[in-house]
Amino acid sequence: MVKSKKRDIKRNNLLQVGLGIVIIVLINIIASFVFTRVDLTAEKRYSLSPAVKTMLKGLEDDVFFRVYLDGELPSGFRRLANETRDMLNEFRAYSDHVHFEFIDPSASPNSRERNDTYRLLAEQGLQPTDLRVTNKGESSQLIIFPGTIVVYRGRELPVQLLMTQLGQDPQKVLNNSIQALEYNLGNAIDKLINTTKPRVGILEGQGELSGEKTLDLEDALSEYYNVERVTINGKINSLTIRLTTDSSGSPLVNKYKALIIAGPERRFDDRDKFLIDQFIMRGGRVLWMIDPVFAKMDSLQQASSTMGVANDINLDEMLFNYGVRLNKNLVMDMSALQIPVKTGQVGNQPQFDFFPWYFFPLVTPSSNHPVVNGLNAIKTEFISSIDTVEAPGVKKTVLLTTSPYSRIANAPVLIDLEILRDEPDPRMYNSGAQPVAVLLEGEFTSAYLFRLPPEIELNKELGFREKSEPTRMIVIADGDIAKNQYHITQKYPLPLGYDQFTGLTFGNKELLINIMNYLCDDSGLISIRSRELKLRLLDMTKLASQRTLWQILNVVLPILLIIGFGLVKFQLRRKKYAKK
Repeated sequence: MVKSKKRDIKRNNLLQVGLGIVIIVLINIIASFVFTRVDLTAEKRYSLSPAVKTMLKGLEDDVFFRVYLDGELPSGFRRLANETRDMLNEFRAYSDHVHFEFIDPSASPNSRERNDTYRLLAEQGLQPTDLRVTNKGESSQLIIFPGTIVVYRGRELPVQLLMTQLGQDPQKVLNNSIQALEYNLGNAIDKLINTTKPRVGILEGQGELSGEKTLDLEDALSEYYNVERVTINGKINSLTIRLTTDSSGSPLVNKYKALIIAGPERRFDDRDKFLIDQFIMRGGRVLWMIDPVFAKMDSLQQASSTMGVANDINLDEMLFNYGVRLNKNLVMDMSALQIPVKTGQVGNQPQFDFFPWYFFPLVTPSSNHPVVNGLNAIKTEFISSIDTVEAPGVKKTVLLTTSPYSRIANAPVLIDLEILRDEPDPRMYNSGAQPVAVLLEGEFTSAYLFRLPPEIELNKELGFREKSEPTRMIVIADGDIAKNQYHITQKYPLPLGYDQFTGLTFGNKELLINIMNYLCDDSGLISIRSRELKLRLLDMTKLASQRTLWQILNVVLPILLIIGFGLVKFQLRRKKYAKK
């Protein structure tokens, strides 16, 4: 009887093992034909966006990532390296063409070879991060290049993986960098595989920022677009082309995917405005960077004060029709860029001190919209506030606001350096956060509806449209946000966003690149930037005060649990076999 029971038990065990093996084999056979992945994280951390999946599945050649995050790294950078490796493994799951390796740029024991490697990486476009590391009481310098070089068909592209942000907690900077991994890596592949670039026009003819002042912006945009300067001058073919040579009713199409209007100072001619309006009606996208108040720092080099006056460029009614009103004021903000002010002289050398210039607000993005999510603070000059107004079919999204400690000064505004002598009164900076950049999306109504001259309305060559195709535009109440500085003595252009007086780099370039990518991106790739990973941090105060308790719990408690489990198991077995 006992032997029979043992045989039954043995047979059942063999059947269970055999059934398990069959199930595993069947699952593997099915999986070889049906590709699927399951992401069990709460925020779907390891789920790629449909746009990236489509792009990866369409790769026709190998993409190689050289990631310079290896070796002895601080814990934060090790986490960034691990997350980058996980993301690239996700990429590789959808395409056999994705390859990567992790490299330690400081691996060589020879200091000369290390410096040569550092120099080569800097020349390729990767920015170093210089750290001071303390280990066992000894302090040492560590140079890290938190980035990757992406290679596709002989073309290379540097990608910075660490997104630095002024005044932000290092843990939040790291988290934002991890959030942006999918976009930064996917965007690099997208730029390398797309050889045909959309055309973007930068408008001139009304006193806009010159080519010298937008040199770095144009250079940065040229990685994505064919950038051209365009003067309308009342000509139909300045912004459009005709699909056929026959002018009898043949459709006009836009030459450019998007148009940039940066800091105009003179009035727009009505015919030029009409052509811009019809460019929008045909689905064109526009980045408006307009100064509602004319004010320049150049005036303060000759005198201690100047006036900010309304800048009438004949666009107010047009923009109002699209859904925004640019207010004739200047926003003063206690969160402001510091400027050097001469405070004395020692011998022949003037002495300068830095003071916050309240007319130059530093705008820190707080929205999770993909255009501004995770960006560094934005440097502005004499910026104004924006109101949104009713416009049927148009969705409005505020992208940037000043700090809550802002003040409105209506034009005409006295701009006087004397305000730097006294501490600001917080009670005067009580206007709250002011919108300064707005996104408009939808179907726009022509600004010339119901007031079109008969000669234009009946002219088939112009092809007047009353309603736009679904399109987008972004309005920023500051024309200087796109302006790069020139070195004060050697007169060469500096990177956009870099301030030579404070030595700080702001997020202006990244902002404008994101804006153009959002306006021109029809694939939805940039929408990945709005993805949010929850930051789960330890309570450092509790950790410091209860350090010993948590150490004991983490070391002793698991041991006690194992011993307790063993004792319970022993007693249960003892009772079971004692009865038999």
